Amino acid sequence: MTRPHWSKLAALLGLVALVATACMPGVLATSGNTPSPTVTVDVTDLFNQAVTWKPCDDVARGAECATIKAPLDWDQPDGDTIDIAMARLVAAKPDQRVGSLLLNPGGPGGSGIGFLDYFSSLAGQGVLDSFDVIGFDPRGVGDSSAVVCFTTTQELDDFYAVDWPVTPEGFAESAEIVRPFVEACDQNTGPLLGHVDTDSSAKDMDLIRAVLGDQELYYVGYSYGSQLGAAYAELFPDNVGRLVLDGAVDPSLPSSEHDLAQATGFQQALGAYVDDCLGKSGCPLTGSKDAALNQIHELLVSIAAKPLPGDGQRELTLPLALNGLLVTMYEDSAWFMLTTALGQALKGDGIGLLMLSDIYLDRDDTEGYTTNQMEAFVAIGCLDSRAPADLASAQAQADRLIKAAPTFGEFWGFSEKLCDQWPYPQVGEPKAVTAAGAAPILVIGTTGDPATPFAWAQALADQLESGVLLTYEGHGHTAYGRSNSCVNEVVDAYLVDGAVPGDGKVC
Repeated sequence: MTRPHWSKLAALLGLVALVATACMPGVLATSGNTPSPTVTVDVTDLFNQAVTWKPCDDVARGAECATIKAPLDWDQPDGDTIDIAMARLVAAKPDQRVGSLLLNPGGPGGSGIGFLDYFSSLAGQGVLDSFDVIGFDPRGVGDSSAVVCFTTTQELDDFYAVDWPVTPEGFAESAEIVRPFVEACDQNTGPLLGHVDTDSSAKDMDLIRAVLGDQELYYVGYSYGSQLGAAYAELFPDNVGRLVLDGAVDPSLPSSEHDLAQATGFQQALGAYVDDCLGKSGCPLTGSKDAALNQIHELLVSIAAKPLPGDGQRELTLPLALNGLLVTMYEDSAWFMLTTALGQALKGDGIGLLMLSDIYLDRDDTEGYTTNQMEAFVAIGCLDSRAPADLASAQAQADRLIKAAPTFGEFWGFSEKLCDQWPYPQVGEPKAVTAAGAAPILVIGTTGDPATPFAWAQALADQLESGVLLTYEGHGHTAYGRSNSCVNEVVDAYLVDGAVPGDGKVC
């Protein structure tokens, strides 16, 4: 299960509406457009490159787009370059402009450009008045120099739908299944595939800050975007202006612990959904809460044994059913769609869960896969952190997942083989971040967040020397723009005026 990002929430809410490592010394620690005096001439040119904005109204009404150059390898910044694509909405009131506000919707693999229009409907007017809002696609993503693996819809359909049992035989089978995908990523992406790690993207963000002429970074990052923002703060604490890290990720946890915490969070969210469903008419589940959860489990078992009919061309396999089930846990206002889809599936029709899975995978009936977010997610994740991929370790992790998530945990194991075959070595390490000396950083956690559990926000706020925790008491993933006026007002005041709330404020 990936770390979700806001494009999925936007798609879900749209459907709801329709139906109802350390910085290199002296190289990157820049301020404004002036790089460190020890950088090479080529890097100086990059930090002083001109940005040419052109209209791109297909992104958002009135938006302008531009592309800048960044080093392919920040360890060799005078070598080959890549493209970083951006889009902006200029401040509605230039006379009170604070600076540029960078966005990341999460993932990893989410497009900031694709998120720009939606964010403009979430943010307070004061934010839109005071900032040039900048959506950018991180390296490896979207309109920037991007990760490319399979090149046809059919190849991706087959890969995302394939299932292997969580058994020793399935563990061996998984290696053969993922090998063509990994080889395609290597062949079709080239050297970029080894340089899409989070720290490299954080260094790109400082380059963006510099070429836009800002002395400090202003930033809103959701979900994985909080990890990217925390990495920036650790690398460039003196350049931190105002950072909002919403749906926070704990960067100190290894990937196996992340997976376990997410499984626990989704199990809890699914329990909350079942409570809600059983209390309403038309719920396809019956009996007690435990009985209803067992009905979902038995449905998944039956789909694993025999996929359900889907859209006439594709079947609903187990991985797709899991996507459809769990994507609705991101947003409690979408629970009614799961009720409809479960009702269909329990009668032998997989179309509803298949449609929800397509939302999760950014798949369109006419255009196929509209983003590369799933491929970028794998590429970025495999460089940042990897779980042990021997059978004994993988089986032990699978057993932990079953205990944490008895409804679906038995189907979540053995994903380790994907990164185990990755053609480039891991470059990041899970580690706590302190960002010593940084200005106050606002960390937001939602108590019922299934994808980024509340404990992660608490941990990140504690790790950051200047971290301030804002708590939203509610269900769903992230808070700013989708929770309540209390959260929105706190964030708006922090971004626009620099007003820091009391640590531990609850909304």
